[in-house]
Amino acid sequence: MAEYNVNLGEIRERIPELKAGDTVRLSGTVYTSRDAAHKKIFQLLDSGEELPYELKDACIYFAGPTPTPEGMAIGSCGPTTSGRMDPYSPRLLDLGLAAMIGKGERSEEVRKAIVRNGAVYFCAVGGAGALYSKCIVKCEEIAFFELGCESVKRLEIKDFPVYVGIDCEGNSIYDI
Repeated sequence: MAEYNVNLGEIRERIPELKAGDTVRLSGTVYTSRDAAHKKIFQLLDSGEELPYELKDACIYFAGPTPTPEGMAIGSCGPTTSGRMDPYSPRLLDLGLAAMIGKGERSEEVRKAIVRNGAVYFCAVGGAGALYSKCIVKCEEIAFFELGCESVKRLEIKDFPVYVGIDCEGNSIYDI
């Protein structure tokens, strides 16, 4: 298993070298979205309206951070169980999503969509939200403000530690 530093601005070029189980430190822009935000994104897609961010080559972090303490960019920001987003992920991947960050296994449909689209699924460690918040240097709420912690946020991350959960060939750490 290898270790990589990956700038998300170059994620498409880097995906082929990443293998299930590799350790990666991500830097760049990610967007938070959980269940409620995914539902709203699908409503926008179905009605032909503009999305709050460009899906092409984007990375979604399945997270709903806690309120921001004084002097920090964000509150605790750990991963949400990814399986809850499985009904949405194949379509988003087909529309250009490059990467997802969450925790836990994914469905066979999601795995096939990852392979079909040359994407990657990163696993973050559950219960490490306070640690992850230290890797988030900027947070901007950009959509669905009424959802509170589940609103969509644009995060700038630096050296955010994850593992490759499912690589672009469909290999999964859950099969190892």
